[in-house]
Amino acid sequence: MTELAKASEHPDKVVGMHFFNPVDKMPLVEVIRGDLTSDETVAAIVALGKKLGKTPIVVKDREGFLVNRILMPYLNEGALLLEDGVEIKTIDRLMLHFGMPMGVFILLDQIGLDVAMKVAGILHQAYGDRMRPSVILSKMVEAGRLGKKNGKGFYAYKGRERFVAQETLGLISGIRKGSPPLLEKEISGRLILTMINEAAMILSEGIADRPSVVDAGMIFGTGFPPFRGGLLRYADEIGMEKIRKDLEGFAGRFGDRFKPADLIVKMAEKKELFYPEN
Repeated sequence: MTELAKASEHPDKVVGMHFFNPVDKMPLVEVIRGDLTSDETVAAIVALGKKLGKTPIVVKDREGFLVNRILMPYLNEGALLLEDGVEIKTIDRLMLHFGMPMGVFILLDQIGLDVAMKVAGILHQAYGDRMRPSVILSKMVEAGRLGKKNGKGFYAYKGRERFVAQETLGLISGIRKGSPPLLEKEISGRLILTMINEAAMILSEGIADRPSVVDAGMIFGTGFPPFRGGLLRYADEIGMEKIRKDLEGFAGRFGDRFKPADLIVKMAEKKELFYPEN
């Protein structure tokens, strides 16, 4: 938005609206404020979003905005878990049990693996090695496995049937690292803590101005389970000290992408919560 505004005679009136697919069913719209966008413009577009029957959240202009910046590292971590030897059905089962509306690979197939790979590349360029895409995504796209839209992704689709395709398993087997087996709580932890850590960075950067914006975005934009109260309310339930400790443990075993966000370290030291009233 900020770059587009530079070409406008009225940069204060340039603002973004990011809808979610399918637009007729997903309630969220991100209202993207550029560096030069006026408060009046933001207010007008928030009102428009409500008039359209959407739930608007205001976020600052940065690659991935809010929802995709949290969602894509989560999806990529699922692919990295495949590299570490975890099965597709195990990962999807655990996330469905957690309360997500779709498993990681069902959702990737729904998005389209070519689209996911493009978004992952943009985030990698913007944020560096901690968002380096799994090689599995590119291998799948190179093999023509684009997801539900062409009937073959991580799953194969025939009518209403869905099953893990042998071709997918063959592609994955050539990439796996032979890592030690992971406990189910470690698999779930890598996926959920990836999102919490990124959300903390988003707050530190001012992309969202308060935790409730993050939680609304994740509930209405991704279907994060409402019964858990939102991503950051769930983080409060876990506790900052445990989150910091688990992230540091994962960082030591799996790489610096798990390095705890500065905000999480600070909150753990001060025993703070995202929602202090809790």
